[in-house]
Amino acid sequence: MTLNEAKIEEAFIEKLKDLKYTYRPDIRDRDALESNFRKKFEALNQVNLTNSEFERLKDEIVSNDVFKAAKTLRERNTFIREDGTPLQYTLVNIKDWCKNEFEVINQLRMNTANSHHRYDVLLLINGVPVTQIELKTLEINPRRAMEQIVDYKNDAGNGYTNTLLCFIQLFIVSNKNNTYYFANNHKQHFSFNADERFLPIYQMADEKNNKITHLHDFSEKFLSKCKLGELISRYMVLVVSEQKLMIMRPYQIYAVKAIVECIKDNRGNGYIWHTTGSGKTLTSFKASTLLKENNDIHKCLFVVDRKDLDRQTREEFNKFQEGCVEQNTNTGALVKRLLSDDHADKVIVTTIQKLGIALGEGKWKDKLESLSSKRVAIIFDECHRSQFGDNHKAIKEFFPKAQLFGFTGTPIFDDNATYKQVDGNEATYKTTTDVFEKELHSYTITNAIDDRNVLRFHIDYFKSELDSEKKQKIKPGEAVSKEAVIRTILDKHDKATNDRRFNAVLATSSISDAIDYYYLFTDYQNERYKSDDSFIPLNIACVFSPPAEGNQDVKQLQEDLHQERFDNQFDPDKKKEALAIIMDDYNALYGTNHTVNEFDLYYQDVQKRIKDQKFSNADYAHKNKIDIVIVVDMLLTGFDSKYLNTLYVDKNLKYHGLIQAFSRTNRVLNDTKPYGNILDFRSQQDAVDDAIKLFSGEKVDQPKEIWLVEPAPVVIDKLEEAVKDLEGFLKEHDLPCSPDSAHKLKGDEARAGFLNKFKEVQRLKTQLDQYTDLTTEQKEQIDESIPEEDLRGFRGAYLEIAKVFKEQQVKADPDSDIAQLDFEFVLFSSAIIDYDYIMKLIAQYTQGTSKRKMSRDQLIGLLAANSNFLDDRDDIVAYINTLKIGEGLTEDQIRDGYKNFKDQKVQKDISNIATKHGLDSSVLFKFVENIMDRMIFDGEKLSDLMEPFDLGWKERTSKEEELMADLLPLFKKLANGREISGLAAYE
Repeated sequence: MTLNEAKIEEAFIEKLKDLKYTYRPDIRDRDALESNFRKKFEALNQVNLTNSEFERLKDEIVSNDVFKAAKTLRERNTFIREDGTPLQYTLVNIKDWCKNEFEVINQLRMNTANSHHRYDVLLLINGVPVTQIELKTLEINPRRAMEQIVDYKNDAGNGYTNTLLCFIQLFIVSNKNNTYYFANNHKQHFSFNADERFLPIYQMADEKNNKITHLHDFSEKFLSKCKLGELISRYMVLVVSEQKLMIMRPYQIYAVKAIVECIKDNRGNGYIWHTTGSGKTLTSFKASTLLKENNDIHKCLFVVDRKDLDRQTREEFNKFQEGCVEQNTNTGALVKRLLSDDHADKVIVTTIQKLGIALGEGKWKDKLESLSSKRVAIIFDECHRSQFGDNHKAIKEFFPKAQLFGFTGTPIFDDNATYKQVDGNEATYKTTTDVFEKELHSYTITNAIDDRNVLRFHIDYFKSELDSEKKQKIKPGEAVSKEAVIRTILDKHDKATNDRRFNAVLATSSISDAIDYYYLFTDYQNERYKSDDSFIPLNIACVFSPPAEGNQDVKQLQEDLHQERFDNQFDPDKKKEALAIIMDDYNALYGTNHTVNEFDLYYQDVQKRIKDQKFSNADYAHKNKIDIVIVVDMLLTGFDSKYLNTLYVDKNLKYHGLIQAFSRTNRVLNDTKPYGNILDFRSQQDAVDDAIKLFSGEKVDQPKEIWLVEPAPVVIDKLEEAVKDLEGFLKEHDLPCSPDSAHKLKGDEARAGFLNKFKEVQRLKTQLDQYTDLTTEQKEQIDESIPEEDLRGFRGAYLEIAKVFKEQQVKADPDSDIAQLDFEFVLFSSAIIDYDYIMKLIAQYTQGTSKRKMSRDQLIGLLAANSNFLDDRDDIVAYINTLKIGEGLTEDQIRDGYKNFKDQKVQKDISNIATKHGLDSSVLFKFVENIMDRMIFDGEKLSDLMEPFDLGWKERTSKEEELMADLLPLFKKLANGREISGLAAYE
């Protein structure tokens, strides 16, 4: 530990002592930690354990299962003593966490069989270590800090699995000025190499969403004894279905506290303004569960406004706590649960339509009469919905003692209360304040963008001055021809969606428009394919609700689908017939069997396929996915997918409708998705500006600068600066700015410097690649800054150096340049250039000059520049070198040939390893084959391999280690990213 770190640690401990923590400098090893825990445990549970009982207790509570340990910490447990009597015990005072003893220890060395790890600072509650703080002197990269702790945690022999450290709930990382925290979890919840890398690592903030980053300020707000106990006991959620720990974000905690306190003091109604994408379901779940324990509240109703949101919310609630919300299949089931005194029925999720029916005139209302005098809490999700006003009156009249709470990402203010109905008449919503009286907490999209909880928007307004048919200037809100829209989409879709890594929604004005678009897309794609056989047609789906015709499910669905409900009043048979044809096409494309009569199943399938975009084409072929969904009202509110990044708009939108629709695109994923992409064909810039101004929250001077990405010229200037920075860096090392120079850099520090410099170039280039409004001049400027051939060469150099460093990083000094590197392999991957694409190119390469699209060197350069092929690149290049131009091989022949080539290469590698270590090659081959079949490494089988040598224990261990040093790279290559259980111990 450096001197600076020691000073930070010393000052931090003094701060904790000021917060009334007891400093225990005597606890520096495992024995002292366990002895202290024993004293605290015996005092809390008023028991004296024998030594053997204590050892057995440790065996029972210490677990390598993070989730199991977290449950043990929070529950009352049973231990059978030596005399057979049961001891009901808790590890901490779970009734009042403030009444526990809080201690701080530092520089603990946890000696285990394979490890001598040292831990900077640990916080103990009743002797149980619950929080670990790692202190650093370097500027912290949040992702890298998290990765380092997780690497440390996953080391063989680490104390987190076989000592009291298994109860760690929180990790905190700080360099004094910047502080981050995250929840402990299983290894699978920290997938740093996966494409999806939105990591749950947070910074503290106050009630007004101002960041609290200094370690001492953070300690005041976060680590004071009662606040830490409250955080762990009340504001962490154990997600049963995923066996995962979640910690609520600051704004979620403030919202829950505001609701709970409002009910406790009986201070009327209130609403929470938390932007779309901020995790409102978790917030409302936690509020509901805390209200469940409030004896003054008879029922807590969580009310949503559509059947699909009802199902989605119920599933989310049950994910957080298994079986906590039952399905209300009909109004009768809802009434039965409303009348039930069972504690399990205290929290009910229902749709506003079903609740409205139950409280309406008739038999249900009479049955429920006894509830009218009860005190209930009713939480409304998405409370900006237009139909809410009618139901509010009925609910308020029936439950005069009810307290109403609303969650919304887009409140109704005076400015957006007036709207034009689909029939042309004007109407007004009730404002959110009219219904809910007061704002309890806000977390706007401005806050969320600042926190990187949601993305900014890039808006491309349709540029054509003249519509091809009307021959006049397009006015704001005026439609252009559908042909112009489709041609523009086909031209820009690949760019907008990062070569189809993501997908899109096309929002249209009416069901008739949606149907027209569906057929026109087929015609224009066929036309495009005839002129360019390399064009891969987009998979187009279309979804709109059918005429209700008495179907209660469809009627309920259409409550919030104003345009679709209106459209279905005219020529309903024609629309139903068109929907049936669209669904038949869908069935033919995807091998499904949906019908109009079971529309909900079709709608669910469409949503699933949009989300299935997350799978690579290698894992889930493109033919199974949806590229664009044509919609009218559906999917524009309430639907979330991180892999939907583009909205095509041929529909007039305003205020909350505009923000809700745009917000389908801005869920955070990783740097391959820098923003949500909007292509507006209605010239609605004034409407966008008005909406941004209205929903930015208080005291935001220039909200557009926060909400919208920088214009292309600004980013191009940044790219040029980044290229100059790279050029200057190479010049400092007496090297020209060319890809070859990267390989000539000497020393780890220089190569690490190159990775950081070029990563910034690639990040800005990835951002610009998705700007759909670049002019010809701007494209030329970008190419002049860094030509495509140079870019590809630098990408190859980055990947080659990064791959080596990534392997060294595990064993590197934590403060070294290598240890601090944050590799962005996902920035160098491609959704288009996958295994199938490469096989196709190789087949074309063998056809001869006329059909060949790439030379051998270009093919190899393409492979080198894509992280998709990090492990396979050398094998594919070696295979290409065995082929001859003019052989004219088909794709199938290429695939079979490559498979045989790899199989032979593996056999040769195994044979060489066997020869080197004096083993029978057939025996070693069988050993490798068995491991790959089961994906489990069996150490006993390794010992069996050594049996013929008749070695002593020490010699055999040495020989096993030498063999594994050669086998490890082979296993990793064969595993292709999958985990072989038990292999980590040999790394």
